[in-house]
Amino acid sequence: MKSLAELAAIREKMKDKVVLREGTSTTRIVVGMATCGIAAGARPVLNAFVDGVNKEGLASDVVVSQTGCIGICQYEPVVEVHEAGKEKVTYVKMTVEKAEKVLKEHIKGGKVVTEYTITAAQNV
Repeated sequence: MKSLAELAAIREKMKDKVVLREGTSTTRIVVGMATCGIAAGARPVLNAFVDGVNKEGLASDVVVSQTGCIGICQYEPVVEVHEAGKEKVTYVKMTVEKAEKVLKEHIKGGKVVTEYTITAAQNV
């Protein structure tokens, strides 16, 4: 069992990551974290979004969360971006590098990275 001081230190250290995964912001980034997603590399993608949102100071506007199976296993890792008043954008076959680009161009810049979307993948 950890001491109360150790638990408080762990809580403080993890506070930014937990806050990013909970809340009511206008933009939600949802990473598919079912077994297929994790096997395809979703965990580093999730971490890249959490770290990027925190690093860019977007925590008050953007929530990063995880979900189970999205149902399109052949396209894992899958990330959905939900923005208030806009249609959901589904990014597929994500990597850490792609997550960084989506964060920069879509989340911060407002421009969907169309070459990473499911629509682009289905047209190949």
